[in-house]
Amino acid sequence: MTALQLVLRKSLAYGGLARGLHESAKIIEKHAAQLCVLAEDCDQPDYVKLVKALCAEHNVSLLTVPSAKTLGEWAGVSALDTPNHFT
Repeated sequence: MTALQLVLRKSLAYGGLARGLHESAKIIEKHAAQLCVLAEDCDQPDYVKLVKALCAEHNVSLLTVPSAKTLGEWAGVSALDTPNHFT
């Protein structure tokens, strides 16, 4: 996991990191994605199904991490610290 954290931080620093469903789907469909990371505790089964299908269709490697909060921290999403950041 430390290696994955390092890859995500470097990708973020160099502008090569797409975050969120919309950005990720666009990059995967453009055949520009090399790796996709998905949180195991995602509570949206439709999102999980879509991401897995896109990765399989476009031959993108898919890794899972246990926690969405941890993945958000690694990817530089500080809004996950606030409980209701979408309201």
